[in-house]
Amino acid sequence: MSDSRTRINLAIAWLLFWSLMTATAIQEYLRSGGSQLWQPIVWETTSFLVVTLLVTLQRRYTRRYDALVGSPVRWFARQLVWLPVYWVAFTPLAFGMRHLLYGMAGDVYTHGAWPEVLLYENVKMTVFFFIFATITFGILSYHAMLAEKLRLERVNASLREVQLLRLTQQLQPHFLFNALNTISSLMHTDVHRADAMLVQLADVLRATLDVGEQHQVPLSTELRLLRGYAALMAERFADRVSIAWHVDESLLDCPVPVMSLQPLLENIFKHTVERRRQPTAIGIAAQREDGLLVLRVEDNAGQLATACDDGAGVGGIGVRNLRERLAAGYGAGATFNLVQLAPAGVRAEMRLPCVS
Repeated sequence: MSDSRTRINLAIAWLLFWSLMTATAIQEYLRSGGSQLWQPIVWETTSFLVVTLLVTLQRRYTRRYDALVGSPVRWFARQLVWLPVYWVAFTPLAFGMRHLLYGMAGDVYTHGAWPEVLLYENVKMTVFFFIFATITFGILSYHAMLAEKLRLERVNASLREVQLLRLTQQLQPHFLFNALNTISSLMHTDVHRADAMLVQLADVLRATLDVGEQHQVPLSTELRLLRGYAALMAERFADRVSIAWHVDESLLDCPVPVMSLQPLLENIFKHTVERRRQPTAIGIAAQREDGLLVLRVEDNAGQLATACDDGAGVGGIGVRNLRERLAAGYGAGATFNLVQLAPAGVRAEMRLPCVS
């Protein structure tokens, strides 16, 4: 809640409180046989004006100690300094105004002996003072709690940004290393294909630079990176792999973790395509299911035991890295699963919220 709205709400509550006090005073006055309604209104109005003045002054000069709300004893000690001010100022000011208003109305304001009046009014002011101080302490504590919660949320958000950036940057040199290794393996056997792959790699790197240090990009950008990598690898294994794309065009604006699909496709090439001579069919899909964006990368020959590289292979990056990024960026809002297909094949599936 903003400070201005808080002040407005407190002002409304203050007016309602004194309206209730005035209504109660009028009822008591009528019950005791009084007939001049303006008198109880004068009593409560003068009390309202004087107390409002004292409360305003107290807040103005004790606001500097709001930071002590975490130490209640010290905070209340600063407030107690103002209790004698209420004792000294309330009765002379309030009763002086009543005498003046009564005189202007051609009447006389009567009350008990001054010692009794002072004692009675000071007891009332003491009770009011502690009630007001307690309510003020509660409000300040609540706002301090909200401010601390907001600060912690900002710190956590910054930490998540740093973590996601670190995880993403781990993938970029790793991807480049594997691509250059692929090109290097062709340079001695097929210079033209190696040259074509260098051009393709340049396109992929250009797309990678376009995303900068972002940890989320539209699905269209992620697919651009993935298609570039797929083209590089398909060129190397031209006679051993086929890739089918099944993309719902209406989902292209959905944000996804940058370079989140490339490690999954890389796993298929590393653990399946490179290890077998028979053709491997790869399917890449982006669909909407139950309001979620579902991304799938699957093959028809892999084995789950070798497809998951947690703690081994690919420098410890890949599935483990992706799980960490999803946990940091989405919490429980995203899921990732590896499924063994029958009779052979592995499906990697991500489910993400789509807020395009």
